[in-house]
Amino acid sequence: MSDELLVVRCQLGEREAFTELVQGWHPKVERYVGRMLGAPDDDVVQEIWLAVVKGLPRLRHPDRFAPWFFTVARRAVMNRLREAYTRPEPEPIDDVQGDDAAEGVVHRETLAVALAAIPAREREVLLLFYLEDLPLEACAQICAVPVGTVKSRLNRARRLLRQELVRKGYEA
Repeated sequence: MSDELLVVRCQLGEREAFTELVQGWHPKVERYVGRMLGAPDDDVVQEIWLAVVKGLPRLRHPDRFAPWFFTVARRAVMNRLREAYTRPEPEPIDDVQGDDAAEGVVHRETLAVALAAIPAREREVLLLFYLEDLPLEACAQICAVPVGTVKSRLNRARRLLRQELVRKGYEA
């Protein structure tokens, strides 16, 4: 069932529809929050769902649920990251690469650490564009910036991520 139809059913008061909506979107919001904050945070996820429950009846365009949802999620995450914007970047951590079977896990962990090392604004557009597969226009709406700004943040984010991975010993 499409998100649009689920939203309309939720707006009509069908609890089962909201359950379906949560089942479909909860993993996405957990992933978004975890990657934006560098660790899972159930309090932020709960805060997001509470805001969705309160705001869903007023959503005028059910077909635009995804951008609206990520806007709500972004607001909660940015509240948590507000201090991070003013804090200096953390010192780099040197990782040791292994050749064993767990190397894939190490690579994912290294990528997660590298993602966490780039500024939140750039990390956010990377997550929304590449991991959530949202179009540039939706990313722009969620971040409340023009599409050109999203493009420049994506460009900067890719460059910073590449630099971080090279610094950790990966080839460019």
